[in-house]
Amino acid sequence: MRDCAAEVLEDVQGRSDPRAIPIQRVGVKAVRHPLQILDRAGHVQHVAAFCNMYVGLPAHLKGTHMSRFLQILQEQLKPLSVKDLEELLSQTRDRLEARSARIELQFPYFVRKKAPVSRVESYLDYEVEWQGEIQDDQVRAQLCVHVPVTSLCPCSKSISEYGAHNQRSRVSVQVEAREALWIEDIIDLVESEASSQLYGVLKRPDEKYVTEYAYDHPKFVEDMVRDVALRLQNDPRVRRYSVASENFESIHNHSAYAYIEGEN
Repeated sequence: MRDCAAEVLEDVQGRSDPRAIPIQRVGVKAVRHPLQILDRAGHVQHVAAFCNMYVGLPAHLKGTHMSRFLQILQEQLKPLSVKDLEELLSQTRDRLEARSARIELQFPYFVRKKAPVSRVESYLDYEVEWQGEIQDDQVRAQLCVHVPVTSLCPCSKSISEYGAHNQRSRVSVQVEAREALWIEDIIDLVESEASSQLYGVLKRPDEKYVTEYAYDHPKFVEDMVRDVALRLQNDPRVRRYSVASENFESIHNHSAYAYIEGEN
């Protein structure tokens, strides 16, 4: 019987490729993997993340080593913060012997909130995306948070005698920061500019409060993105940003949408 342990197997990916066409991104996509995320208070949250990991492949190489991407994920034993994404990018680039690397992480993130009157506590979930890219030694990292809120229509309030229509909205903020910017920082910013924020559990006094609060803070979809954009423009930590709001209309079978991007 042949001694498989002693047999040297060819590295087929390392063969030269006669087509001489570079590939900008090659790797693994939609990998479901557990990760630990460090929050603003220093606590650790365990999440199941969708991970996309790529490197640039030079024109002369046939392929990359796909298994190494999974090995890198398996070795992430410490909690990750936004700033750790740069280290993960450098590690991926070096392990795959590439000049560039890109990582995209998407995961649900939970914040424990207190209802405004009863103070009952409950969790609310948010969708978070981390995206980072390294080219040689230049790193660009972006944080995107999707925040569900309530918006109440100013026009409906103005013309109606008995109230105003409101709806749930999804505000998506993406930032490229100069310094550490926490997920909770983005959530707090968006929720403070909404007609009302959302909660997992509300008692009757809380429901009365958020209904009346929203009525006193009406906002068009245009108002939402402008107010959030203004806050981002005035934040010295933010280098580039985009903000989008989709209002899932309660009196129409379509959404209202607005988008702004900017640079500080």
